[in-house]
Amino acid sequence: MYIENRAKGGKNVVFKILKLNEQEADEELDRLNQPRPSVTVQTIRPNYSIISLSQVTEASLEIWRPDEDPLPNEDVSADDGDDSNSKEFITIKVTNPDSAVEDGKTTTVVEQHHEKNGQNVTTDGEGDDGHETTMGGHHEHGKLFGYVKVGTLLVVWLLFTGFLMSKHEKELTPRQLSVPEGSYRTYILPEASPGSRIGINLKGAFLSDQQHNNTITYVFVNLQLLYLPSNNSNASFYPDHDAKYVENITSVWHVPIPSSLEAIDQMDEISRKHVFDIGPVNHQKVTSGKAVVRMRMSSNLDADFPTKFTYDPTPMDTETGVIYAAIVLLGLYVLIIWEIVHRTFAAIIASTLAIGVLAAMNERPSMPKLISWIDVETLLLLFGMMILVAILSETGIFDYLAVYAYQVTNGKVWPLINCLCIFTAVLSSFLDNVTTVLLMTPVTIRLCEVMELNPVPVLMSMVIYSNVGGTLTPVGDPPNVIIASNSHIAKNGVNFATFTLHMAIPIFFVMITTYFQLRMKFKNINDLRFSEPQDVQEIRHEIAVWQRAAASLSSYSKDEDLVRETLLKKVNRLSRSLKKKLVTGSVPVESYKATLEEMRRKYPIRSKTLLVKSAITLAFVITFFFLHSAPDIQKLSLGWTALLGALLLLILADREDIESVIARVEWSTLLFFAALFILMEALAELGLIDWIGKQTENVILSVSEESRLAVAILIILWVSAFASAFVDNIPLTTMMVKIAIGLAENEALDLPLQPLVWALALGACLGGNGTLIGASANVVCAGVAEQHGYRFTFIEYFKVGFPVMVGSVIVSTIYLMFAHVVFTWH
Repeated sequence: MYIENRAKGGKNVVFKILKLNEQEADEELDRLNQPRPSVTVQTIRPNYSIISLSQVTEASLEIWRPDEDPLPNEDVSADDGDDSNSKEFITIKVTNPDSAVEDGKTTTVVEQHHEKNGQNVTTDGEGDDGHETTMGGHHEHGKLFGYVKVGTLLVVWLLFTGFLMSKHEKELTPRQLSVPEGSYRTYILPEASPGSRIGINLKGAFLSDQQHNNTITYVFVNLQLLYLPSNNSNASFYPDHDAKYVENITSVWHVPIPSSLEAIDQMDEISRKHVFDIGPVNHQKVTSGKAVVRMRMSSNLDADFPTKFTYDPTPMDTETGVIYAAIVLLGLYVLIIWEIVHRTFAAIIASTLAIGVLAAMNERPSMPKLISWIDVETLLLLFGMMILVAILSETGIFDYLAVYAYQVTNGKVWPLINCLCIFTAVLSSFLDNVTTVLLMTPVTIRLCEVMELNPVPVLMSMVIYSNVGGTLTPVGDPPNVIIASNSHIAKNGVNFATFTLHMAIPIFFVMITTYFQLRMKFKNINDLRFSEPQDVQEIRHEIAVWQRAAASLSSYSKDEDLVRETLLKKVNRLSRSLKKKLVTGSVPVESYKATLEEMRRKYPIRSKTLLVKSAITLAFVITFFFLHSAPDIQKLSLGWTALLGALLLLILADREDIESVIARVEWSTLLFFAALFILMEALAELGLIDWIGKQTENVILSVSEESRLAVAILIILWVSAFASAFVDNIPLTTMMVKIAIGLAENEALDLPLQPLVWALALGACLGGNGTLIGASANVVCAGVAEQHGYRFTFIEYFKVGFPVMVGSVIVSTIYLMFAHVVFTWH
């Protein structure tokens, strides 16, 4: 390489740089008569550098310098596949320092020239940005895929943006009404509906439709047509009993209510919705001004019945909404399965599209309603535990436990994995499985690293056992919390001990079958190891960490720019080292047994004081987690407990650099959950969740009486399992609990409640193993693993988790059939 002085005198000095190594850089610095700390050597492409003036340290200067170690048989005159006739040079115009004394800045302009087969291409750009220019670009199919992806996402963006811009938030005005005893109440609807469908929403002490057989008192609601004279639009002068001008145009809606005032006083307020269709003829009469629509309410209760009434002139067509909901959910899985975009971005797109569909159907939710859809309790739990794990990792306890676990199991792979999975399952039984995964994932990753195992299959096995173990108790998994906390189920004898007893037997057999399924999946021990040597994997991992660190820095300040460019230079040097190892081969790594003592010295407890403080905090958090099932003792929820624990540890640790702790929170995971909560509530508003429930109920009611218990168990178990694999199991469990209670309360069916509860618990929890987003623990584990540089895709998890889920549900089916259909344990 040589540096040619192209212009002398004046304000600009022009250099042409073909190759710059460290020795030539020093010579050129001496020739320029510039002090070394004020000069940086900036690489534009590998082994092509720019001398630019800047006040940096000697250490920074060493990092800016390019590597001099070319690959074996590397042609230093060619780069990245250029042929021997290719030439490349970079022309840099550096402003004379004397002319920049006033502002202390140096302007550098880069002109990059490519000569190949006699052709010359010039690219102008800023010399300080350090971006790499690659001729030739991507392959045609890669370009086409990129164009299709961006174009499709742009069309989706235009769709929901247009819907949201053209529709107002739907706000209905509630009105307080009282249905008098022995009489009826009428209300003239204030505005004409744009269609023949009219929605009536009631809120009060109502019962569900499934409880029809448990009461004899109802509120009766129907719509009437009140005719008007052509010269008077005021209907107030017509007496209510004058049937000459009144016509009933809809059937009567029977809304069940408690039979006594005492029961009404103890009832929770619930909402009931119904859509009446007045028909096109009656709608024409209303729009032409010949008549108005009047609601008529009455009751057979021996007292006045208060209610809150809301009139909806534009109710949503749920049949169409279910189709749109299915399309949105399918789009989400297309984005995630084929990894078109990151799963967090996919969830944001899908949730926004679902809101746009609601807006298009005149059901755009208000911002307070959207916020209410987010399960803040879960986000608080995740945030608090992430803070705890971030600080706890600084003590070195995860590394220490990993080395200790390897020592105890004598370096045998499967015994160690079994111990890890069983410990995770037991811990998940008494703690929330999300908390368990947050604590166990760093240990598992470090353990796999010291054992030279691929953490991905081990993490997938661990999270599967976490979901299985969480099924055992009412506090292990969110669906179980929803089931066990239902007052009606609790009144029917389902408590902590009963729940655990009935779950223990099937979970024991499920864990055994899961073990054999995983052993068959990874029967070749090499499937648990990297396909490349350990040292190559370490370099790849280190490159990923440096790249992620560089990407996290913004261009907010000059210092951040300098640090980011420094990190990118480190990535370049590691990449060249990786290329050398791939070409020359790597040296075999010694077994871990031979280096056990070295690992003990390498991974000690780094801060015993901080470890004691963390242990105190964890003791507080875990104790209150256990006491969560006894609300009379402590009234803190899981989310509040985790948040208070995080605050306690921050106080005890006395951390001033709070930014470094906050930066280690998995914000993408939290955002994914927030978007997923909104998406599932939007799908419920579109009618998808209710549609699943109604189809389940219809199938059960269609079979003969002697087979209904077996069919009910099968339908609830398998529908909840498969639906939980593809839909968030929290809203699904909430809906399926209502179905199970309704089936048990239907006197015509005569079904016991407890077998339906066990089937729902097994299906909703074990179904979460089916896909990567089937359970909260799966998403959290994937997020933490990705932060450590180990990423597993939807398809990778699906190949392992879905067969395990099917096997687990088959075992649960056999158990439930024998226990409750053959031997009628209930």
